[in-house]
Amino acid sequence: MPKLKLLLGAAAISLLAAPVLAQGVGSLSDGSLAMGQKVEAAPAPSDAEDITVEQIGDWSLQCAKSGPEPRPCRMYQLLKDNAGNAVAEVTLYKLKTPAGEAIGGGTFVVPLETLLTGQLTVAVDGENAKRYPYAFCNPVGCFARIGLTQEDVDAFKSGSVAKIAIVPAAAPAQVVTVNMSLNGFTKTYDSANPVQE
Repeated sequence: MPKLKLLLGAAAISLLAAPVLAQGVGSLSDGSLAMGQKVEAAPAPSDAEDITVEQIGDWSLQCAKSGPEPRPCRMYQLLKDNAGNAVAEVTLYKLKTPAGEAIGGGTFVVPLETLLTGQLTVAVDGENAKRYPYAFCNPVGCFARIGLTQEDVDAFKSGSVAKIAIVPAAAPAQVVTVNMSLNGFTKTYDSANPVQE
């Protein structure tokens, strides 16, 4: 009986190993080994980002220091809860060439473990709420890429605060709302050079 168990065990192991051996792990389909190709060294990352930063109201205007004129700019704001904890961040920009109705765009980054099907909601001064889907998540957080129409930009310019609502995956019946201040939005937006999207 012990010999039968040993034989059955060996047969099972050989059956499991057969697909791996058939794949030729580490080899090409003709059985030869891949020799690799030389790769050019990537440029070393610089210690400082190549941007200038100007604080305008509650917005940070970040523009490229180099490249063709006019150098592209983005608008940035870190969104905090009432206790001062960072909850999300937003980057907005003007488009050099409109994409359909979009004259600008932006990216909201929210924490991991956000309920993706809950989507991101933006409401300026509590009115005309818009919902945006999340595009992807990575170790930094979950990203919602949004398009801005002229109507959206006008609402941001005339408003005082936009309420950003996210839904935690652990508590799908709750909504976490943070304020995106619009203090300085108009001057920052008007000062920003467009980006090529």
